Order: sequence, then C-alpha cells, then structure tokens
Amino acid sequence: MDLKQIAYFVRVAELGSFTRASVALGIAQPALSRQVRLLEVELHQNLLERNGRGVKLTESGQLLLEHGRGILHQVEVAREALSASRGALSGQVSVALPPSLSRLIAVPLSQAFQAHLPQAQVTLTEGFSMAMFEGVRVGNVDMALLYNPPHSPELESTPLHEASLVLISARKNRAVDLKKPDRLDLGALSVKAVAELPLVLPSRPNVFRNLVDAEMMRQSLAPKIAMQVDGLNAILNLVREGVGHAVLPGYTLKALEGAEAFTARAIHSPRLVCHLSLAWSTRRPHTPTHQRAMGLVQAVIQKTLG
Repeated sequence: MDLKQIAYFVRVAELGSFTRASVALGIAQPALSRQVRLLEVELHQNLLERNGRGVKLTESGQLLLEHGRGILHQVEVAREALSASRGALSGQVSVALPPSLSRLIAVPLSQAFQAHLPQAQVTLTEGFSMAMFEGVRVGNVDMALLYNPPHSPELESTPLHEASLVLISARKNRAVDLKKPDRLDLGALSVKAVAELPLVLPSRPNVFRNLVDAEMMRQSLAPKIAMQVDGLNAILNLVREGVGHAVLPGYTLKALEGAEAFTARAIHSPRLVCHLSLAWSTRRPHTPTHQRAMGLVQAVIQKTLG
C-alpha cells in the first residue's frame, strides 16, 4: 500500500467529503478520488460509500481507518526519532487559539516554539471555540485552547486557567445610569444590571454568549442585544463607537492597542466563569513534538495569565 494513498483516504474519511479533503490537502478533487479508488482496487474492497452529501465508511473502510491512523502515526514517530537522533525534535504541529487570547499569547508562544522547537514547523490559527473543536475532531489542527470544551469521546483536555467575564464599555459611553449604586461607572455590576444594558454579543453557540444567556435565563432575565457579531475586533470596534457593551474575559484588553478607550467592570451575582483548557483528539496519537508543544503552551499560559 502507498503511504500517500493511505494519508489521502484517512483525510477523506475524517472529513466525510472528497471536496473538503481536497481543500485540506491542497490537491484537485479528481486526483484525490483517483488515488483513493486505486487503493480500493489494490485491496479488492470498497472503503467508502459515495453519495450526494459526501462519503460514508464501509465496514472495511472503518477497519482501514483505524489501522491507517496508526500507520501514519508510526511513520511520523519514526521521522521524529531520526531527527531527535540528530539532537532536535522536528515535524509539524498546529495550535488553534481563541481570538480573546490570541493577541496576548501569540508572540510569547511563537518565541517559545522558536527557542525550544526550532526544527519543527509550527502553525498558529485563530477561531472561536466551536469551530476549533471541530478542527481538532477532524484533524485540521493538532491541539486547541478551548473555553468550556464539550465532553466528547473524541476529545481529551487538560484545564489551564479559570477566567471571569467582565463588562467592557467605551470610556466615553454614558449609557450606565450613575444614579443607581449598582451601576457606578468604575464599579462592579450584577448580572441583573447587565441585562438592562445594550449588549454587543457573538451569536450562539459561542461560549461567552451561552454563559450570558444561561445565567440570565436562570434569573428570568433576557439580554438586550444591540448587535450580534462573530468577530472580536468587530465587537470591540462597535463598543468603542458606543453601540453597546461587550461581555468578554478580563484579559481581553491586556494586549490591545488602544485599550485606554475602554473600561472593564467585574460582573457579580453571580460571576460568569469560563474555563480555558488545552484540548486534543483522542483519535490521533501525539508525537514527541506534539507533546513538547503541549508543554510549551501550558507554560506560556501559566506565565501570561497566572
């Protein structure tokens, strides 16, 4: 069996589509389909059931997927072992970061990789938690920093940090009623007080949005949505212009250029807490390079966030 054909088959099987796999692999779909078909011919087995919505594994395909992952992993381990014998870990590793954290740790994380994994090819990507979870699940990224990762047999994670959400407002915004002591401009606000303010929030199923909605629903409240925006920079730009307030982790402003244009106030009764974890797929065993990279990510988070 050809290793390239096995790698192509594994990616098609994981993504459930020749179209998505061709994009991920960077090859034309007809060429990808031909290589997988040649593998089926060599094995005298139908590995995939093709339909209009994508592909589905046959029983033989499921068996080859399990072995194929192991074969590819062992090849990567062998390559890294040969590299390690020359004194350095190599290989490829990809890490996905949430936007609220990316600008804070991207530089120190890159510096850590350059210092400790100089021979490795490292890729940093950015995305919201649900999209990154899917990326880890299907193998587009090796590991991701996720807020409140869902329980899944396909995902393993280790908690790194607990963050409280705060209310971020434009410093010039006077939408807060100063006559009420619960809403002092630089003081903490209750969840009930936050519910009375216009909010710029991501659309569901964003983790921060879910926390706000769940707690307000528990208190028989409803958020006043001024705008739904799926993008951190866009949210902060709207807040800066006074469209509404954002509810984000407190460290969001820490490395933000122009942070002096904003204020951040704690939220209480109760605190809105999210848990940051490093997550990886249980279906794709990690190489020594991946394990070293995980240690570096944890060290940078610890040093940056405490």
